[in-house]
Amino acid sequence: MGLRHLVLCPGSRSGPLAVAAGGMARANRLRLSTAIDERSAAFLALGLSSATGCATAVVTTSGTAVANLLPAAVEADRSSQPLLLLTADRPDRLKDCGANQTVNQEAFLAPVCRWVGHGPREGLHLFSTEALESFVEQAWLQAHHPAGPVHLNLPLEEPLHASEEEQGVIWKGWAPRSPNSSVIKPIAMQMVGEVADGPLDQALAELDPLRPGVVVAGPWRGLAHDLFAFQQSLREWQALSGWPVFADPLSGVPADQPGLILAWELMLAADVGLDKQLQVLRLGPIPASRSLEAWLISQGEGQLLITEGESRCLDPLGLSIQRSNGLANWWQRHRHAWICADSHSQQEAQSLLKGWQAIDCRAQDWLDQQLPLQGAVTEPALARWLSRLLPAELPIMLAASSPVRDWLSYADVAPFSRRCFSFRGASGIDGTLSMAMGLAMALGPTVLVSGDLALLHDSNGWLLAHPQRPPLVVVLIDNGGGGIFQQLPLKIAPSEAFEQLFAMPQVVDPLALAAAHGIPHRQLACLEDLPEALDWSFAQAGPVLLRVCTHRGEDSSMRQQLREDLAKHLQVISHNGCIDL
Repeated sequence: MGLRHLVLCPGSRSGPLAVAAGGMARANRLRLSTAIDERSAAFLALGLSSATGCATAVVTTSGTAVANLLPAAVEADRSSQPLLLLTADRPDRLKDCGANQTVNQEAFLAPVCRWVGHGPREGLHLFSTEALESFVEQAWLQAHHPAGPVHLNLPLEEPLHASEEEQGVIWKGWAPRSPNSSVIKPIAMQMVGEVADGPLDQALAELDPLRPGVVVAGPWRGLAHDLFAFQQSLREWQALSGWPVFADPLSGVPADQPGLILAWELMLAADVGLDKQLQVLRLGPIPASRSLEAWLISQGEGQLLITEGESRCLDPLGLSIQRSNGLANWWQRHRHAWICADSHSQQEAQSLLKGWQAIDCRAQDWLDQQLPLQGAVTEPALARWLSRLLPAELPIMLAASSPVRDWLSYADVAPFSRRCFSFRGASGIDGTLSMAMGLAMALGPTVLVSGDLALLHDSNGWLLAHPQRPPLVVVLIDNGGGGIFQQLPLKIAPSEAFEQLFAMPQVVDPLALAAAHGIPHRQLACLEDLPEALDWSFAQAGPVLLRVCTHRGEDSSMRQQLREDLAKHLQVISHNGCIDL
């Protein structure tokens, strides 16, 4: 069907699946990775799937092993990424009778899976060849169209283990069939809510590219091989409309996208030059910005939301008409009607874009002055400089707390010269390190930016460093606890109560933990150390850890001060006529 990578966890009931995977790996028909922690294994697979756009399989034994797959299944569901979860189970005769390691695992993952397939309850050996092929074809299709997790629960009857002679006969006669390209490739589907009439149906008549508007591109939730068509369609839409583009670093929008506004999140917070009523084209989920949400609410209803095959509602604000067949399909359906239509003056849209670009340019210059590459490490400065210092196109994963928000606010164009990943489906910290390992295994050298709690929460991910040796550079921001909670509008006295209830600092030394796993590591003292430390990191074989220590209280105050000072700066130059709005 096209499966190329499998992650295997240890177990007895899953023995037949392990032997099959091992045989296929020896025949170079499958890339096999191993992991002792099922939660970590599932996130490793999710990283591989996210990087390639093709489902990776995870094999586990029965019992609580299956329950550990749930966090990754939740993220795969919400971020719309393909994932195959193959779990061995006891046959029906051992269910509900007190047999060891026998639970109702067939129900554990059902709420978040695209499909749950059950093998014959008396044992997988009762499948006919035709039934088995139909079973896996259904699983593969359900995992990719629309993309998400699929659970195959496979009861296995004893005897579980073939002899060496029997295995030799099996592998000698095994000949894989050619992959079915019509199954592997994406299938154009008529999604729920898509309007087929046209060329300009009533729902789209309100979106006029010849009048002023704005594009808001949220985190990418499509498959990797669909991204180029998305980028090209956005480029053509912007060329026609002249609209500015507010893009999340996770959106997949490239650095050379015309109309790209970099400091839009800070500009919205500053409320400078953005008081006009505009059309809004939203692509995917909303970026994590309260300022953006408030601005979208001010624009009212009638916004158009286009998702990449996601028919579930992605509009918590309730302001949009949602189309679910992807930007490329939507654009191809309507582009000729717009391009061939009688065009009238776009001076207003062009003037608006030039005004925002002028504001953006001033904001970028001001941020460079406020966040130089010198002195103590602060999280806003690290977000601004790290991607600038990395090689172009090197992928980055951002932990789903402060790092992903700081890059949205303080990074410049550099993040858009590479793919940026994060957990923006369910936005948890489960499996942060393990998913980054999977990305590095699929994409080559990769950087993970993570806080201390997120990294510690998934410290078993370090076990994946051997023997796979993925080329991953982990930049650890150690601020002594949950720094994201320091940014809450929350006052608790005494201060020790905040530490106990929210920050939860831990006593584990991350450098000692890395050393225990055989991971090369370095401590950075200041921002000036960063260029040389990165050069050292990429010269190592396998994962490395770079630790920077920050002060979460001071950084929280710094973020607030930066926003206030930038707002004043932009308002002054606007009032003095330095920016033509």
